[in-house]
Amino acid sequence: MKARLLMVCWMLLVPLTADGWDYVIGEGDTLQISVWGEESLSLTVKVRPDGKITLPAIGEVSAAGMSTRRLQGVLTRRLKRIVKNPVVTVIVTEVTNNKAYVFGGGVKSGIFVLTQRTTLLQLLCQTEDARKADLRRAYVLRNSKKIKEDFHSLFINGDAAEDITIEPNDIVFIPMKMEKNVYVMGAVITPKFIEYRDGLTVMEAILEAGGFTKFADKNDTVIYRRNGDKEIVLPVKVKKLLKGDLDQNARLKPGDYVVVKEGLF
Repeated sequence: MKARLLMVCWMLLVPLTADGWDYVIGEGDTLQISVWGEESLSLTVKVRPDGKITLPAIGEVSAAGMSTRRLQGVLTRRLKRIVKNPVVTVIVTEVTNNKAYVFGGGVKSGIFVLTQRTTLLQLLCQTEDARKADLRRAYVLRNSKKIKEDFHSLFINGDAAEDITIEPNDIVFIPMKMEKNVYVMGAVITPKFIEYRDGLTVMEAILEAGGFTKFADKNDTVIYRRNGDKEIVLPVKVKKLLKGDLDQNARLKPGDYVVVKEGLF
C-alpha cells in the first residue's frame, strides 16, 4: 500500500505540458512579450499591483488572472490595429504571486509556488508528514470560504474523485491529531502506547505489546473509548476471534485504551 501511494505521488509530480494546463498570471510576475518582426513592441514587463501592464502603442492591458494563452489573444487583437497579422508570444520569466499556503500544526508549514497546474493530492505528496496529520479535519480555504473538507478519502484511500485544483492564494489547513496513540495495558508482555495508524485492530495492538501473559483471560479484553463526554466500553472475546469470529477484531481509534484482564485461578 505504501509503495503504491509513493508511486502515485511520483507520477503526479511529473511536470505537465502546456497542453495540460496554462499558467495563470498574477500581480508581480515578470512577462517577456515578443511580437515577431516588431522589435519596438517586444519587451519585458512586470505586472503591476493593479494587475495591469503597459505596452507601447496600445497602452494599459489587464494581465493578472489571465492565462498566458488568453493574454496572447488579447494582445494579438489589440495589435491588429497597428500591425498586420501580428504574431505574439507571452512567456512568464519570473513567478512571484502564484502561491498557496499550508499550515495547521499537523504538518510543516510552508509556501508552495504554483508554477504549473497543481492538485490537492500533488500538494499533499510534497507535504512532510501529511499521512500522520488529522486529514479528516483538514480543509482548503479560498476567498474566506471552505471549498474542500476532509482529505482522508483522497490521500489514504486514493479516491481521485475527491481531488481538486489548487489556485493562487488558497490556504490549506492540516491540523495535528489531538490524540495519536492507542494504549495497551493489563495482562500483556509489554504494556505500552502505540502510535495510531489507520486500520489498526485490537489484535494487532495486543501483538505489538508482546501478546498475552500466561495469566491473561483471553475472553476478558475491553476497549475503553471516549465519545465526547461519554465513555464507551467495548468487550472483546479473543477466544471467539481465534475460532474465526472476525467481528471480535475491532478496529481501534486514536485515544483508545485496550485493557487485557487477568483470569482467576
